Amino acid sequence: MEPSQTFTRMNRSYIAEGEGIIRVMRPRLPTAAQLLPYLERIDEARIYSNYGPLVVEFEARLAALFGCGVIANTASSGTAALAGAILAAAGRARPASPFALIPAYTFTATAAAAEMCGYQPYFVDVDAECWMLEPGLLPAHPMIDKVGIVIPVAPYGRPVPQAPWLSFQAGTGIPVVIDDAAASDRLAAEPAPFLGEIPACLSLHATKALGCGEGGAILTTDEGLAAGILRSLNFGFGSERNSICASINGKMSEYHAAIGLAELDGWSEKLARLGAVATCYRRVMEAGGCTDRMVMMPDISAVYALYRARSETEAERICNNLRVAGIEYRLWYGAGLQSNAYFANCRRDALTETEEFAPRLLGLPMSVDLTPADIERIATAVTDATSSAPADHG
Repeated sequence: MEPSQTFTRMNRSYIAEGEGIIRVMRPRLPTAAQLLPYLERIDEARIYSNYGPLVVEFEARLAALFGCGVIANTASSGTAALAGAILAAAGRARPASPFALIPAYTFTATAAAAEMCGYQPYFVDVDAECWMLEPGLLPAHPMIDKVGIVIPVAPYGRPVPQAPWLSFQAGTGIPVVIDDAAASDRLAAEPAPFLGEIPACLSLHATKALGCGEGGAILTTDEGLAAGILRSLNFGFGSERNSICASINGKMSEYHAAIGLAELDGWSEKLARLGAVATCYRRVMEAGGCTDRMVMMPDISAVYALYRARSETEAERICNNLRVAGIEYRLWYGAGLQSNAYFANCRRDALTETEEFAPRLLGLPMSVDLTPADIERIATAVTDATSSAPADHG
């Protein structure tokens, strides 16, 4: 039987017994009532796209939220935000520099955005502790002379510091664009080290801490680059309807801006609720002797609860317990981009660290309304697996 079939049948059996499935992520965005004032403004203005008044207001509120003198450009998705920033910072790929250096441990959108701009993804291993690229090692990379863009990633919203990448960019002349997709709450909490000239690209997908359903944003203090990003997301148009640069259509609609504005209205309450869930997780996991294996806010974004299994064998036991208990889980980035069928033939370094830790980093359920009883149930599935056999250290 295929694993997906097994999981479906297990889910049905638990529903039949009256014990609901615990979803790995249940986003919550503003309600219809919270959206209504913004929708009425759209009705009155009859402007629905092309940088309408709600998008302009949303961008201003984002800039104020993150501070540090950043300019915020919105986009139709996190992937579009990345593509727009790449086009503005580096342009389309050239024959002499066709490669984009990308961490192997990331979501597929990072590589997809590079491909949208004509680059060939080249996968690089990451540090086993922070799960990020190491900028100090890249100037000596054997492919560096053929690299047109480097895209560091903030794994699970752990933000990427600007300073070492500014040094890399100055020393090599290679543009850098940071994929900070899930880092909105971490950047808002501590913006100074992580925001600056290098464009930081956010996803505003419903699953992120700050969401508008589907959308993205690019933050930079470089006014010229911000103007270039605006053009790259709007058919290359500047002050006239004349395409003057490489571009896509990546504009945010007024409807998504409405959701984003309503989300900002209640964002502090949402973060407080996620914080309370994280506190409960730590307390329950500590009782089970597993708190040292958890990775949560403020180290990463508040929408993730990660468990670092000691070995693949332990991870498999935990996953089996979670399935049997009707609890969803994810390997959010899988085993790395190289394990995706489409990217399997991309050039890459030896990915020793990625292939060692990726199968052990389990995404547990996280949502604003996860209850203490839910967390007890999750913790029981995890701790029973970790104590059911001698500890194996990977």
